Amino acid sequence: MALLPSFLALPASSPSRADTTFNRVSRICSTGGAAHDNALLLRAAEVADWSAGHTAPHPNFGCVIARNGEVVGEGFLYAQGTKCAELQAVEAANELGRGATAYINMEPGDCHGDQTPVSSLVQKALKSCILVNAPLLYRAAFHVPFSVLKYAMTLDVAFILRLPGKIAARSGDASWVSSRLSRGRVFELRGRSDAIVVGGNTVRQDDPRLTARHGGGHVPARIVMSKSLNLPEEANLWNTHDAYTIIATQRGARKDIQEKLAKKGVEVVEFDMLNPRDVMEYCYSRGCLSILWECGGELAAPAISSGVIHKVYAFIAPKIIGGRGAPSPVGELGMIQMSQALDLIDVSIEAIGPDILVSGFLHPIPDLSPVIPSIHETAALDPTVSPYESKIIFFYKTWDPFGAFSNFSPHSIIMPDETGVPCMWPTVEHYYQAQKFLGVDNPLAKGLIEQIKSARSPEEAARIGRKVQREQPELVHPDWDTVKIDVMYRGLRCKFSMHPHLNSLLRSTVGFVLVEASPHDLFWGGGREGEGLNYLGRLLMKLRSESLKEATPDSSIV
Repeated sequence: MALLPSFLALPASSPSRADTTFNRVSRICSTGGAAHDNALLLRAAEVADWSAGHTAPHPNFGCVIARNGEVVGEGFLYAQGTKCAELQAVEAANELGRGATAYINMEPGDCHGDQTPVSSLVQKALKSCILVNAPLLYRAAFHVPFSVLKYAMTLDVAFILRLPGKIAARSGDASWVSSRLSRGRVFELRGRSDAIVVGGNTVRQDDPRLTARHGGGHVPARIVMSKSLNLPEEANLWNTHDAYTIIATQRGARKDIQEKLAKKGVEVVEFDMLNPRDVMEYCYSRGCLSILWECGGELAAPAISSGVIHKVYAFIAPKIIGGRGAPSPVGELGMIQMSQALDLIDVSIEAIGPDILVSGFLHPIPDLSPVIPSIHETAALDPTVSPYESKIIFFYKTWDPFGAFSNFSPHSIIMPDETGVPCMWPTVEHYYQAQKFLGVDNPLAKGLIEQIKSARSPEEAARIGRKVQREQPELVHPDWDTVKIDVMYRGLRCKFSMHPHLNSLLRSTVGFVLVEASPHDLFWGGGREGEGLNYLGRLLMKLRSESLKEATPDSSIV
């Protein structure tokens, strides 16, 4: 049965814009020729952009299949553990895909062995394809996540006097600087990010929630940078039911506050010296791809100075508030001449309701030309290093070389549902999360099982299960902590039994220690410095041992 085209099931923030673009592409395609190819390549880049916020630390990928000037299938990478874009587009096109042309914003990934590269791209579309994956390029070049600084400011008469626009009144009140439409765009930016950064002043003065508010889907983490930990004991950000919160602070700061926040589910990370670059390097190590900074001027200035801000979104509201003491969007940068000013690159100006959005890059988009040294060159640089020798195999995301070992990998399993009848589960994670509520005599628990089973990705299934486990522990099976390892093992064993190529891959790792490399999951993963229990890796090694034993002939039989 063919799937519906992906453009019929867009994220909540996209439909109207996507429909308009689709109609425009259809009109251009009818003209044929170079304009036809250019429009479809642009469409592929726009479809890829729907992946933003879901794929970290991997690229946004879109595929458009067209036949006789008509788009017959589209697909984009929704999240790890879901089908690749090419396969979604092919399934959407069904029989109409025969003899059609595929338009993609990157070279095709490893999808059922298809490694055919794109031979050429229309120059205009090439830039769009690069821009849609700018976060990946910045991350690869600078070893920090792609960071966007966003702020809203007034269009003040003070501009005439060469004084800055205001981001708040002199009292500190920053409520509703920009319009409702601009705030909607901010929610979109949040939904495209892996984390949102604010400073302690923002928490104390504004008490923000920093949620995406776009009706489900990806929810970014919240990061608060505070050296002193002079923070309120009660704040909206300490409610971790809907979004995860991390406090970045200086080593030794207020252990009493650290303990109180930890009890609320807030993660506290200490740094020897708290600064934006070290925090971004930490986020890089956790796999973050894109970060949104919604801080005040006092934190924005050092973030810019340290080189971790790559793009700026400035919402300018047609309002005047005046006041020399009112805060400005960027604090002291130490510049005394206009020639020292930082210029934005690829500037875009857009009207959003009554407001003006000015955006641009602070650093050029990196031009990454891959350099792959040969084995001989590697040995010449360091004779002690061999690419063929390793004692540990790490796996984490489903795109890793051994990512298929993850419980998030897109391999379905057949296991009993709540009634005991065998049914298809999209992934092991779907099955695992649903089992939390199995056998609980409560209609809500039964409804949760169905909700998890139909979740669009393992990430969403995990979010549903974890959230309910925190907020409504009475719905979780009372013996869950004692049976969850066995539940995971049953799911993994089914996966490797149903998919022989995965079993072969697992057997090929004999002699290697398997470690789930999640830096923050200290139960299933290995942790950042090996402090985790690595139960997922342990279960896989147990499965590997059993599989190898089954494959070894009985020596007593001659």
